[in-house]
Amino acid sequence: MRRKKKNAREHPPDGLSRRDFLRGASMAVSTGLLAAPEATAAAPEHSPGVQGPGAVPITLQINGKAHSLKVEPRVTLLDALRNQLDITGAKKVCDRGVCGACTVILDGRPVYACNVLAIEAEGHRIETIEGLGSASELHPVMAAFVEHDAQQCGFCTPGFVVACKAFLDKHPNPTMKDVERGLGGNLCRCGTYAGVREAVLEAAQTLKGGRANG
Repeated sequence: MRRKKKNAREHPPDGLSRRDFLRGASMAVSTGLLAAPEATAAAPEHSPGVQGPGAVPITLQINGKAHSLKVEPRVTLLDALRNQLDITGAKKVCDRGVCGACTVILDGRPVYACNVLAIEAEGHRIETIEGLGSASELHPVMAAFVEHDAQQCGFCTPGFVVACKAFLDKHPNPTMKDVERGLGGNLCRCGTYAGVREAVLEAAQTLKGGRANG
């Protein structure tokens, strides 16, 4: 009678079963016995510092004045304005180029300051809400916002005013549809859109001499 041949995979020559082998291997891994030498080496006492480019000197032309500062290349125009120059009219809300609260005018074009690097703005003409008027002499857009109660909490208002000013510079005779489309990049959580649109239309007339401020 032929003997049944034993399965070599189930019973290795040294008598260790496959199940015993796998159990022992898992224990070795869990206890770190099979870890690579570099993985078990002690961590250095002092971790290396942050590597990367340091701050560089730049000059920004803001509201007709030159401002010299040093910024890292990754710093946005918004952060440079607020944190280094204390020009805080542009607000940091979404920080994603969505809400429009940080709108400034760059060479006559409205841009989100959170989407522009400070070093990219060097050599360009920058206008912020601070350069459009003052408490004693409001810009027509500002005066129209007050007249039509186009602000509630006021947090988005600087971005709206700047965007409206840039819009009217390009479109001095807008229709209501033009205003709705032109200000689509600015959001207001308070929902003052109706007042904002009316304010823009009134400011357009004021800028053309059709009505007086007040």
